[in-house]
Parts: sequence; structure tokens; C-alpha cells
Amino acid sequence: MNTDSSEFHLGVVGQLDQLIASLPPGEMLRRELLDLRMEVAEQEEMIIEARQAIEKMDQIIKKLSSPANRIGTFLSAANLETAQIVVAGSDYFCNCDPRVEMRSLRRGTRVLVNEAYVIVGDLGYDRTGPVTKVSELLGPDRLRVGTEHGVQSLVLHRSDALMDAKLKAGDEVRVDSNFKVAVEVLAQPHSDEYFLDSVPELPWEKVGGQQEALHAIRDAIELPLLRPDLFRRFDHQTPKGFLLHGPPGCGKTLIGKATAYNLTHQLQKQTGQEMREYFMHIKGPEILNMWVGESERMVREIFSTAREKRKEGYLPFLFIDEAESILGTRRATRHSSILSTLVPMFCTEMDGIESLNQVVIILASNRADLIDPAVLRPGRIDRKIKVNRPNREGAREIFRIYLTPNLPYDPALVREKGTAAEAADALVEKMIDLSFSHRPENRFLSITLRSGKREILYRSDLISGAIISSIVERAKGLAIKRAIAGNEDEGISESDLRLSFEAEYSENDIFPPTDITEDWLQLIDYDSENVVKISPIRAGTEKRMVSHVI
Repeated sequence: MNTDSSEFHLGVVGQLDQLIASLPPGEMLRRELLDLRMEVAEQEEMIIEARQAIEKMDQIIKKLSSPANRIGTFLSAANLETAQIVVAGSDYFCNCDPRVEMRSLRRGTRVLVNEAYVIVGDLGYDRTGPVTKVSELLGPDRLRVGTEHGVQSLVLHRSDALMDAKLKAGDEVRVDSNFKVAVEVLAQPHSDEYFLDSVPELPWEKVGGQQEALHAIRDAIELPLLRPDLFRRFDHQTPKGFLLHGPPGCGKTLIGKATAYNLTHQLQKQTGQEMREYFMHIKGPEILNMWVGESERMVREIFSTAREKRKEGYLPFLFIDEAESILGTRRATRHSSILSTLVPMFCTEMDGIESLNQVVIILASNRADLIDPAVLRPGRIDRKIKVNRPNREGAREIFRIYLTPNLPYDPALVREKGTAAEAADALVEKMIDLSFSHRPENRFLSITLRSGKREILYRSDLISGAIISSIVERAKGLAIKRAIAGNEDEGISESDLRLSFEAEYSENDIFPPTDITEDWLQLIDYDSENVVKISPIRAGTEKRMVSHVI
């Protein structure tokens, strides 16, 4: 019912009131007019209720029949009334509702768009969306991002919230649903930091039994960085990378960490600048991934991280342990499809390294013969440093590192020798004689050569820094057990070390089956070329348990 009808009815009621008021009381017409007025008032109330019900129905019908509003991404303001937006992947120049403040809109925010593509609301930044990685910075306001597993890369705008953010290649960013704007920088997941390892205080004196290797690596790494003037004067190229190869447990990883610690501190003293080492301990097998391209991406990311850390003032050390597992020869193996692309990727990244001034690259391997020659050629891995098993003097140095004067020793031995330091030296000499004596109990392998000559390998041919450390730790454990039992005044004794020595070698008294015997002989630095037969020796006898023919 319209307004005119309501006013008409209100006028009728008013006129009836005036007419009734003009008639004297008791007039019959007055009673009839009163009844008529009541009927008119009731009809008027019904009309008002009907009008309200119709208006509500009209509102419901309008809501049900109106088209849905769209959600777009705001890109820029063309002027005070027109904006550039993207909706469902398509760009539009559209008008803005005067009730929406154009100046409050920010690049990357979501906007509400009606059926006429007019901005009617500001929804702010979305809190969800796809995540990708930055591959390149394109000026102050654009990014190139690469999606996973080989899909094409994209160029994005930075949102207003990211204009001042310090981004670098490898950072993860969240993108709007239209893939036009990077709206948020995400923190790197902890899993990407798996390769970091803290470097303890490791002066060269704490690395025992490897004087020859330490001398070689110090000449190869320290001199170019500490005396760059001489290298420029002689136009001498600094090496890019180093290979530490040798038997397991002989200190390759320890030498790598000691190099990082000592070289950084030497540079600090020379330059007077605050500098920290950034030691990236890469375990080779952890890089191998079943997804196509993922291993190569990790290699790129590792080198990119090293370069970025150098720009931040760190001295990055890239130490790759078990290098043969990821840089092995590209032959027919179960990982051949991965290695055929991973090795060239590593070589490409190494070619992009200028010198030691950027990244110090150190590979460590028990089997250098299995590493691809393309990696080991000059210009990439320039220096190959052999880490040998310790000899008698080297083993003495290692024992002295672990058997320090501040440890509790057998009181009787201390009284006999005079001081704890002399007692420690006496135990060291006892263990050296025990380890290197050619007594029957120390024999573990009989080898027959093509010439018919027979050689015996002793436990000293297997000794390593790891074995020496384990022997000392076992002896400490025996002394601790006695202290717990009530003999707190006792300390490490010769008996503890002897028992630990026998236990260590008895647990490791294992020899491989025939098909990998040659590999084991190479691990103990024995030339297997002329070997025709090997026979393990058990329990201090020459009884041949099994004959292995190569």
C-alpha cells in the first residue's frame, strides 16, 4: 500500500471525528458514525500490517535474486575513482563505490566487487594462499618465483606490505589466489636447516695424529686467505675446493671443523673485523630425494645460502660428508638417474664459485675412487689430501688428547709416578705398546698374495682416532661404575684401558663376505690388486674360519 492510501484513510478518520464531534450526544447518526469509524480504523491497521509484510517479502526476493559479489585482488589506483584489479585471472579497470576510501586500499588486498564490477568493499589481506620460492629479485617491486618440480616460473608484484622487506633467492613467499602479488614472507621451515652444524673451539692442537694432513690443508687454505698480496703478486690461482679422503674414523670431519674455526679466527686477527664461521655440514645421503628435480633444487639452495651468508659477513664452509653417495660416478646403479643430473648440477654450481674468498668447499669420502672424475678435476676440487690412519706417534698424540691430566686416575699409579700428568703419560705408553705390538692376540687377518707370499694384518692396521676415543670412553665408564658401587676414590686404571681395548676390537672383529672383500681392503688402505686369498684370524689363533678368494 502506498503513502497516498494511508493519508487518505487518515483523512477519512479525521473527518469522521470532526463530524461526530459536531453532533449532539444521543443522536442516532452519531452512534452509526462511531461504528463506521471503528471499522475504518481496523481496516487501516490491516492495511499497515499488509504493507509491512509486502516490504519484507520484497527484501527477501531481492536478496535471493541478486547475483553474488566477486572477490578480486587490488593492484593499483588509476585515479581517485578508478582502480586496476584482477578477478579470476582477468584484469579490469573498474569504478569504486564512494563509500570505499580508495586511499585505504593496498596492493595485494582483497576487494569485494559487485555484478557491475564496482569495488564495494575492502576485505584486507588474505591469510591463506599458495606458497612458492623466490628465484630472482627483479628491481624494487617485482619478484621472479619458481614453482616446484619443473613448472614454469612466474613474475609477481610485491604487495605494499613487502616493499621494504629484505628478500633473497630461496625465500618462501605466500601468493594471492590470482598469482599476481606476493603478500607475505614465510619463515624458512626448520627442516631446511638440517645441514647446519655448530663449530666448537677446535685449535689445531686438538687434532692429533694428522700432522701431514693438517700441514697440507693449512698450506692450501690458510695461505691464500691470509696472504692474498703474495698470491696476487705471483698471479697464483687460489684453489676452489678440497677433498679429504681416507679410512673411516680418522678425523676428516674433525679436520673440516678445525679448519673452519682456525681460519675464521686467523682472519679476525689479521683484518680486525668481526667474522664468524658458517659451517654447513651436508650429509650426502640426505640430499638424495625420490622426487624429480628435488635433489638438484637442494644443491642450488645450499650454494645460494652459502653465497648469501658471505654477503652477510660470514665465512661459509661447505663440508660434504660421504661425498661419494651424491657425487659418485654416473654408472648403472639404482641412483644412476639421480646422479646423472645431480653431478652436473654440482659442477655447474662449483664453476660459479670464484675462489676461497666466497665459499670454502671441502669434500670428505672413505672411497674417493667412487667420486665422479668431473668433480675431482683441477679447477673444481683442486687439492686431494689423504687422511691416513695414525702411526705410533700419531696414536700417542691422540691418546694424550683424551687422557688429560685433570682426569681421576688410579691412586696407586699416581703415587708411583708422582703426579696425575705422569700417570697419564704412563697409561698412554702402555696403550701404545698394547696397540702396536705384533703379539698373536693382535692378529686379525691373513692375506695370501699372487706371488705366494703370506702377510699378517694386525690391529694397529685398523687403529683410528675414533677407536682410540671409544677405548678411553669405555675405560671411563668402568671407572664410573666402580665409583657408583662405592669406590669413589678410584680412577682410571691400566686394567680399565686393557679391558676396553679388548672389548673394542672384539666387537669390531667382523669381516665382510666375499663380494665386498675388495672394498674392505681399500678401506684399511691395503692394495687389493695382488690379493688372491684372505683368512680371518679369530681368538688369537691362525685358524681360518672362512677362505675368501678374490
